[in-house]
Amino acid sequence: MNYEIVTLEEKTVVGILARTNNTAPDMGEVISGLWNRFFSEGIYESIPDKASEKALGIYTDYEGDEKADYTMMVACETTKRPETGDYAVRTIPAGRYARFIVRGDMVQAVAAAWQEIWKMDLPRAFRYDFEEYQDDAMEDAIIHIYISLT
Repeated sequence: MNYEIVTLEEKTVVGILARTNNTAPDMGEVISGLWNRFFSEGIYESIPDKASEKALGIYTDYEGDEKADYTMMVACETTKRPETGDYAVRTIPAGRYARFIVRGDMVQAVAAAWQEIWKMDLPRAFRYDFEEYQDDAMEDAIIHIYISLT
């Protein structure tokens, strides 16, 4: 699986979150439930000062590697922290990331990409990893996956 090393600027992200891990029997339900709430409950629309229309799936607060608990956040990047609202706010740090470009079914292609990423010998920092959805095409999506590096 091909990737490129990129340097990203700091990003402020706003959304909702939950704790899970990749071996939890309900992990898929937890993550899909966050995405469903984010869009069906109007959370996405209510976030002020969006930097772009792209939705982000963010993995952070790792207790270890990809087998340990982490926080999953569904969010969007904003130009400033919101002053009001029931949102979770995080800062994705500036730094080096491996960027993978994934194309295909929004759910299946991303799941398959993560399976490959977990097998790779990347110098992962396990700080902030995230998916950036370039569009909302469910069956032919373009998704950028960023893995934080040491």
